[in-house]
Amino acid sequence: MTVALPLEQMTVAEKLQAMEALWADLSRNDALESPAWHEDALRTRTGEENFVDWETAKQQLRARLK
Repeated sequence: MTVALPLEQMTVAEKLQAMEALWADLSRNDALESPAWHEDALRTRTGEENFVDWETAKQQLRARLK
């Protein structure tokens, strides 16, 4: 089945709504599984979490982009 959306005519908000609707439908399906590499990637990152608040994160990103 081919689905054609009028992407050229859709606003960004409409495109985001379409994506949200697709994701909501996909996430209800228990058959949707993460790929095998995803578990490996998560396992290698364990212990590397470094959380900062949103304001600090924005400042750090702006500093990197200068």
